[in-house]
Amino acid sequence: MAYLSEYEYYANGGAAPTDSNWGEYQYVGLEDVVRNYKLMYTGNTSLVNNVENFKILFHAKRAIQELNYDAFKEIKTMELEVADSLRFVLPLDYVNYVRISLVRGGILYPLQQNTQLLSATSYLQEDNGQLNLDVANGGILTEETSELELAGGVKLFQSGTGSDAIYSNKHPQFTIDKARGVINFTSGMSGETCLVEYISDGMEGGDDSLITVNKMFEEYLYAYITYSILDSKLGVQEYVVRRALKKKTALLRNARIRISDIHPGRLLQQIRAMGNTIK
Repeated sequence: MAYLSEYEYYANGGAAPTDSNWGEYQYVGLEDVVRNYKLMYTGNTSLVNNVENFKILFHAKRAIQELNYDAFKEIKTMELEVADSLRFVLPLDYVNYVRISLVRGGILYPLQQNTQLLSATSYLQEDNGQLNLDVANGGILTEETSELELAGGVKLFQSGTGSDAIYSNKHPQFTIDKARGVINFTSGMSGETCLVEYISDGMEGGDDSLITVNKMFEEYLYAYITYSILDSKLGVQEYVVRRALKKKTALLRNARIRISDIHPGRLLQQIRAMGNTIK
């Protein structure tokens, strides 16, 4: 991997933008991962040999995706104004949300997810009630937005459960329609600014040159690639595959510990905030 001088790191060698290398040392690029693996872990004297680059690339990307699903705590943020449709399209690389907030007067107001808000697909119908069919494509014609979505969803009535108290909130609420890839809001969000903090899949919209991974997980990536190749290869003895799996699992556990947020100073502050006496 390339190393930078302090001048290159802090000022990009005098070129614009001067901040393009800030934080660079925390990460290794996908292209470097594939290149390093090919040089260091394949060959006639290695367990892995005669493997094509596209296979290494595939398994490296799968490893990074799984890390983003399961281990990373890095969060992306997206800010948009909610239109009258009360619909917010989920980001391309969205995996799960961390927090969804209303932004007003420079203050974030975290919104509550209401799982009782229902939405539906609205089918086009003839005057006699029959569904309008898309003869050319063999499907059914639907409205772009249903009446329920235009109304911000409807709430399921549950008599005697106290659900109204559970979901009472002076701020708007939201529900996520994963199948359609949207967030639906209640009517109070129309024209408001929304901030979505979410976990990304790390694939950067399909641009391999932009995909990176924290250096703490670099060895894990190599172990993941090795295990995946050996596990799918004919003629590899079972104990070899088990050993590769054990190494991959151990490296993931160690990397998680290294990047965990358990910091002595933060832990001390949290305990003091709970009112406990530290001796």
